[in-house]
Amino acid sequence: MKKVLIIGSGGAGKSTFAKRLSEKTGLKVIHLDQLYWQPNWVETPKDEWQEIVKEIIEGDKWILDGNFGGTMEMRIEACDTVIFLEMPRIVCIYRILKRVAKYRNKTRPDMAKGCNEKFDFKFFGWIWNFEQTTKPRIEKLLD
Repeated sequence: MKKVLIIGSGGAGKSTFAKRLSEKTGLKVIHLDQLYWQPNWVETPKDEWQEIVKEIIEGDKWILDGNFGGTMEMRIEACDTVIFLEMPRIVCIYRILKRVAKYRNKTRPDMAKGCNEKFDFKFFGWIWNFEQTTKPRIEKLLD
């Protein structure tokens, strides 16, 4: 196990699990959110993001924490281990609410600088609908 991809809904525990796995294995954690988001929640352009991910997956050892559907396939092909955290949506929502309260108007450790934690209905909707919309696409890629 040298190239590990950790995926799952927001609030599933990807970053926490990645940190703990890193402590046990010595593998470096790369939080994709830290690389994708620019200050004030500005997205990295798609072509630039593809290049960033290509460069990362060429590394010898890593733990990648994050979903990002546009690069999921190339990350799955590059890894030797996929850990898909599946948690009930109510647990994920609870964890996100807890995270918003803890980091409100601050940047959490696994997020890009200048991206303060905030309440976001679009993100909550994505979590709520993850099982019906995102999970089937991920399972298809994993097959």
